[in-house]
Amino acid sequence: MFARNLIHQLRQWKENPRRKPLVLRGARQVGKTTLVKEFGKEFDSFISLNLEKEDSEIFRRFSNVNDVWQYLCLKNHVVQDKSRAILLFIDEIQEEPKAVAMLRYFYEDLSWVYVIAAGSRLHSLMKQHVSFPVGRVEYMTLRPCSFLEFIEAKEGGQWADMLRDIAVPDFMHEEMISAFNTYALVGGMPEAVSEYLDHQDIERLSPIFSSLLKGYNEDAEKFAKNFEQVRVLRHILGAAWLSAAETITFSGFGNSNYTSTQIHDGMDLLERAYLLSLDYPVTSTSAPALPATRRSPKLIMVDTGLTNFLAGIQLEYLQNKELLDTWRGRAAEHIVAQELRVVLDRHYREQQYFWIRDKKGSTAEVDFVWQEGTDIIPIEVKAGTNSHLRSLHTFVNNSDGHVVAVRIWSGPLSIQDIETPAPDKKPFRLINLPFYYVGQLDKVLVEYGSKNSIG
Repeated sequence: MFARNLIHQLRQWKENPRRKPLVLRGARQVGKTTLVKEFGKEFDSFISLNLEKEDSEIFRRFSNVNDVWQYLCLKNHVVQDKSRAILLFIDEIQEEPKAVAMLRYFYEDLSWVYVIAAGSRLHSLMKQHVSFPVGRVEYMTLRPCSFLEFIEAKEGGQWADMLRDIAVPDFMHEEMISAFNTYALVGGMPEAVSEYLDHQDIERLSPIFSSLLKGYNEDAEKFAKNFEQVRVLRHILGAAWLSAAETITFSGFGNSNYTSTQIHDGMDLLERAYLLSLDYPVTSTSAPALPATRRSPKLIMVDTGLTNFLAGIQLEYLQNKELLDTWRGRAAEHIVAQELRVVLDRHYREQQYFWIRDKKGSTAEVDFVWQEGTDIIPIEVKAGTNSHLRSLHTFVNNSDGHVVAVRIWSGPLSIQDIETPAPDKKPFRLINLPFYYVGQLDKVLVEYGSKNSIG
């Protein structure tokens, strides 16, 4: 078990006197159960239930939350004492709708008890027309391991602190880029990360990735509305990895005969399961960043390591020293999307966007945008000189006021106050951001995002 950064947010939740029962979301095998059990060591008592097993009978047996709690304490030899910190963990809560409904009564009648619920198929509750009690629970999302977590597990706290503080010295740049490329190859699924760190052998990850995919396919039967949707979901899970980091159309997706509605509904289910995300474009260069949902979305899968395995591009990674040369640049864009998700979660944002120019015949597209206050910041994943940033320059030229833009690359961190090419020659600030700082984007923008931030 290596450290997960979400434990800091769990500790904040613990210290909040107005906390509510917490629902921990995330894809299968991202480490939810392991994280909560580790967190449970920080309490006076820890009670763990798994509703996929016989524990679900408890919530069918009792209808009163106080009876449930008294039974659990007696069974687990826990003293009911409000002065003691007791954590109740209800894993796979989607297996028992009565347990979901009872969360509100833990909040209203037993607020001194710390309650965390989790499950790998929480979205399957939709099929049963069950929802979490509105206003009586709060949520957190656990993603695959970030680069910060990976580097701390691989190299230790000093390396991680260099990232957190935006303080990687010049002489460490190449080593940090090399470590990021390794992370981009392995991905962030905890079991794969642990196996790689123990043995440094990419071939040993294949059975892990294969097992994960099998589990995802088996889950299709458990939350699909009917057998036809099971087939649609399995088709998507077989084909989507090859379209990762690409703009897609729903109709005929993956060379199928399925309708646009069937694919869209299937992807919506998988998005709720955190197995993929559909990132829509925005067309404005000023806030608010509103998605153009009638346009084609970009498909991002749950994990880059799993994507590399299923798309068959692991060898290409090993042969290329430059991440931007791998899989026609899509590998770099995909791992950046995965890292940006962690930043979005820190700011309680659900959606990730890219930008396209809303003009007939235009092909201008910026890989990502980030809204910072009233500003929309364009982000390109690109090597080369400034003259190659055509879409980013188009964004700047179509913007009002001074623009801060980000170019993510393999070079060192640098800040440039420059102009777009003639004839427009519009000034803007360009932050050249090395891959390893993507997960610290919000901190970088605070430090370097204003015109007065260069000393």
